[in-house]
Amino acid sequence: MASPPPSSSIAKGGDGIITTLHPDIIRALILTRLDGPDLASTACVSSYLRSLSTEENLWRDICCSTWPSLDHPRLKQVISTFPYGHRSFFSESFPFPNPQPPKPNVRGSLALATELISAVDIYYHGNPIYSKVVEMETSSSWFLSTPFRLNLLGVDNPAPRSPIKYGSSNDDTWLKHLEENLSSSWIIVDPTREKAVNMSSKRAVSVERHWLTGDVQVRYGRVMEGDEGWGSSRELVACGVVVTCGEKGGEGEKMHVREVCMRMEDMDGKGLSGEESLVILERAMGSGRSWKGKGKGEKEKYEEFMAKKRERKERNSKKDRVWDLICIFSIFAACGAFWWFVLPILHSLLMKFV
Repeated sequence: MASPPPSSSIAKGGDGIITTLHPDIIRALILTRLDGPDLASTACVSSYLRSLSTEENLWRDICCSTWPSLDHPRLKQVISTFPYGHRSFFSESFPFPNPQPPKPNVRGSLALATELISAVDIYYHGNPIYSKVVEMETSSSWFLSTPFRLNLLGVDNPAPRSPIKYGSSNDDTWLKHLEENLSSSWIIVDPTREKAVNMSSKRAVSVERHWLTGDVQVRYGRVMEGDEGWGSSRELVACGVVVTCGEKGGEGEKMHVREVCMRMEDMDGKGLSGEESLVILERAMGSGRSWKGKGKGEKEKYEEFMAKKRERKERNSKKDRVWDLICIFSIFAACGAFWWFVLPILHSLLMKFV
């Protein structure tokens, strides 16, 4: 029986044992089989493994296999400017953003991005069915003042690689199937600041059919602290990524991704402008990250957001009804005052001249 390794080797992180393996064997048979989080954990084991686990080609392969949209000339050039290349990009884009509560006068302290790049990937059963890269100029007055909404597809231009076969004739079962097996990633990249953030949740937060067209709308996204205080319409902000799936003429029981869009809304359901959305995105990019996804899931956060949104709507409706009653009472009071006080005075004045 082999004797256990000496305690000194273990205390040094196992370098005395692992260094007996050729680096090429470690790379080819161990490191290339790991995903991003496992590779990052491996780099923490020892200095020797860290030197092997931080090689650029490993992280480039992981990033490109995780997000096929990164195989784009502009994104390759942008990622090469990040401090540690693809490793930095992965650490920015993979974990959950964990924005902190906004500071006072946050808008005045932020220099907003003048350009953003969207890297979008849609997956079915874990396999990519659609990838797209879109560059956006964000400094124009038109972008800053109009509602923030990004559309990547139209109903006449469905994703070419996205046939999704019906798995059940039961509609509820089918919607549940899409919720569990259709996933998305929407990474926003700021090439100037060398920052990135994934604004799409890993799992869908809601799945429903459109009441008019019958298309299936799968919603992803994140709920974040807004840039205004408690009780305001932007106490919380929802960034929604909606993937619309519909039948393509004559294909029977098959669906295609027909539209992918992103928008931000406040607790009144009002869409944020381009400038307001840039503030939220900049805060998300500059926030911390949560690798383990601790706390509430995105679906639970979204359901809480919708519940608060309904409560706010009910409160506003009650306030409106109270103001309506006050206005009605004021009108009746004014009419009563007119009949009881003004008319007698007018009558007496008319009698003097008659």
